[in-house]
Amino acid sequence: MAVLDDLSGFEFEDLMEDVFRNLGYENVRQAERTADEGRDVIMEEVVDGTRRAIIVECKHTGTVGRPVVQKLHSAIATFDFDGPKRGMVATTGRFTNPAEEYADRLQQNDDPHPIELIDGEALREIADEIGLDLYNGRIEILCEETLRPYDPAADVDAPVQEAFHDIENIEAADLPVPHSQVTFRPVVAITADTNAIFETSVGVIHRINDRTQFVVHAERGHPKVADDDVATLVTENFHATIPLDTGQFTEVFDDVEERRFGQTQTEYKEWAVDRLQDYHTTTVTYTGDNNVTYNKTCEPNISDISVQSIEPVYLPEVRQTTEVQKYSYPYEYYAAGPSRVTLEDGIHRCVHCGTSGVDETYTYCPNCGAIACDSHTKTERLEQEPVCTGCAVTERFALNTKYFYEEENLEAFREEYAAMPIHEKAMENKILAGGGVIATLLTLIVLLVIGGVI
Repeated sequence: MAVLDDLSGFEFEDLMEDVFRNLGYENVRQAERTADEGRDVIMEEVVDGTRRAIIVECKHTGTVGRPVVQKLHSAIATFDFDGPKRGMVATTGRFTNPAEEYADRLQQNDDPHPIELIDGEALREIADEIGLDLYNGRIEILCEETLRPYDPAADVDAPVQEAFHDIENIEAADLPVPHSQVTFRPVVAITADTNAIFETSVGVIHRINDRTQFVVHAERGHPKVADDDVATLVTENFHATIPLDTGQFTEVFDDVEERRFGQTQTEYKEWAVDRLQDYHTTTVTYTGDNNVTYNKTCEPNISDISVQSIEPVYLPEVRQTTEVQKYSYPYEYYAAGPSRVTLEDGIHRCVHCGTSGVDETYTYCPNCGAIACDSHTKTERLEQEPVCTGCAVTERFALNTKYFYEEENLEAFREEYAAMPIHEKAMENKILAGGGVIATLLTLIVLLVIGGVI
């Protein structure tokens, strides 16, 4: 992690913000980068039910002396917080003996504002433990946990077998084993609080007190908020993550791929703050003291938004493809053990017209391997089994189209049809035959009426 020394002072503050948030501190935020009065990062912790503020001075330098620690001690004393307070100094370098002695003396004297010192060596050890690395000069998220890519109590292709259960004329057990691949895609779950009050001369006109939780797809490129069903899949299964062991998964899946996180934690934090600013910005109409109606745009400040946590995890995207004769049937979903969110269902889709959805009826054609909707499924004349319109051989008999698996079946029926008596031939078109019977009966009734019989 030698690249730690190449960071700018501001980048080092970003790093420390990430470190403290990963360590579990709450309401971690940076002070203004101008006139910070010795306070670079401000955060809170709860000890035995008591909330305590922590003021952190970040020093990206080779040596930190006693004056820096003394200045922070004064800054802690003047910091406006209703409760106990303490301080930290974090550096990429080391502390002088007088600096360490001053901090030790505060501890020994039970000073109300003690100060903890974190040098470069300790910082590197902490970063390693919490999964933060410096990659090509960037503070990359390292995550070793994933949601389960399959249900260990069932076969890996159980979702595909379940999907085929809805298809008429096929047994899932008779299907070939699908080709299975899994891509471990990075996501982050972000929790943030927005607290803002907007006032005018007439008093408070708008107030925001909101906790927002959302899941973000975190690969390279612009972050994208996950759909609600995907977010639910992630957040409800955080308690059941497992180590991401690609070697283990290669024994289960044909192909395994792991994607990298595209941004740093700080970049995700800044993106989330921008998004929440836009989300909470609203125009409020109010009446002034002069009884005039005004419109005011209420936009929360950056300081009104506090990112409480950024939790990384891998979300398995499983794609299973079943090859049946000349057709391929993909089934793709995000997985979390037995739970999943379907991304693509190529099984419940007619190969001829694209009709899709689990509410339709689909039938398997054993002649060509097609799955077809009702409009493209017919009954084979000789064998009385389903056949799809895509592969069937057709010919009209008694003015009605008949469907056959192949030319041999058609030829066999031609011979059978030629030997049929006329009434049986007529029954090859039941509608036409039924209409003929009705027409004959009506004609007979008319003749009987005319003849005075009835």
